[in-house]
Amino acid sequence: MRTTARLLAGPAPAAACVGAAAGSGARAADPGTLALTPSSTTAGASVTASTTACGRRGHGTGDAGSLGAERFDLAPGAGEGAAAAAAAAAGGFTVPEDTEPGTYTVSVLCDNGSKAYGDLVVRAHGQEPSGHVKTGVGGSVGPDITQITAGAAVLAAAAVGGTWLLRRRASGAQG
Repeated sequence: MRTTARLLAGPAPAAACVGAAAGSGARAADPGTLALTPSSTTAGASVTASTTACGRRGHGTGDAGSLGAERFDLAPGAGEGAAAAAAAAAGGFTVPEDTEPGTYTVSVLCDNGSKAYGDLVVRAHGQEPSGHVKTGVGGSVGPDITQITAGAAVLAAAAVGGTWLLRRRASGAQG
């Protein structure tokens, strides 16, 4: 039994560090956020708006009046794409043809009283988007120094713990 406790003493702190480092990267969806897909588009394009602010089976009314669009309804599972399927409420609207390039705020008022906001970038026709894509899926955003440092610390702790465990075991076998 004592040997089992010794064997587990080294890996346990390393496993705890791995769990803490993995948990730090996960972020809960902000209920006050309105996801717009695509987040950057041109006049005349269709946009899907989705949010968790309205609740699991929530409904709401969207307001894209800042860019001259009509009000739109949000309902559970409405809209298109993965963002709409994952959100509690979604809906869509079309960017008016006469919308000038710029950044516009779109809002939603949910039946439960919650509000959500999101920004839509309207580009001129023929203008390509640039910069990082903010999808939340990784691979398109630059490195996060905090996560890299945490990962290096976990690896160092595991190496030190493994070395210590092997030396203790080797010295115990000789005596």
